[in-house]
Amino acid sequence: MAEAKRDNNQVEVMMGVLNTDGTTPTRIYADPNTAAIKVSDGSTGTNLGATRASRDNSGIPVLIAVSNTDGTTPIPLNVDSNGNLLIKST
Repeated sequence: MAEAKRDNNQVEVMMGVLNTDGTTPTRIYADPNTAAIKVSDGSTGTNLGATRASRDNSGIPVLIAVSNTDGTTPIPLNVDSNGNLLIKST
């Protein structure tokens, strides 16, 4: 399980859940030259019915979004083992 890193002001970095189990907090990486988040387009993850944000050992929650189906159900965002945020652009 990844721990959320913190900046000099103690602000935590973004994390999602590992796409293979839908619960393990996983760091999201960015390109240091462009500050762009690394993504994997067209990839799918595993929801496993999770409706709340997982937390690392320090209690820091992962990113969550709201379901596009009903507009209310929380969905933890998936990250692959390379730190790429999984997106589906189409």
